[in-house]
Amino acid sequence: MTRSAKQKLGNAGEQLAARELQARGLSIVQTNYRCASGEMDLIARDGDELVFVEVKTRRGNRFGSPEDAVNPRKQQKLIEVAETYLQAYQHNDVNWRIDVVAVEMDARGKLLRVDVIEHAVSR
Repeated sequence: MTRSAKQKLGNAGEQLAARELQARGLSIVQTNYRCASGEMDLIARDGDELVFVEVKTRRGNRFGSPEDAVNPRKQQKLIEVAETYLQAYQHNDVNWRIDVVAVEMDARGKLLRVDVIEHAVSR
């Protein structure tokens, strides 16, 4: 898959994830937050809780399920990005969590599922 095809797939997955989160009552605060520690695909608010969201999109299952890609190393990176955001925006006393949204499509691009895994990364 070319870089631009991978980016298009990732962007489509992020849009589907944002719609699913909004349907569940969350509001999107920021998309594609970047810092020295890395990137967070979505940042949302669920009531008084800040939700950092990693979106993993897969077409076909050749590389395993989307959620399989959030390995321990990736989880540590997500925690670092979340903590950097909290410091940068002085959200020292806010409740927060890290969720993963798994978006899976078949080889032709037909949407198979959008699963929200709350508290997917523990700190």
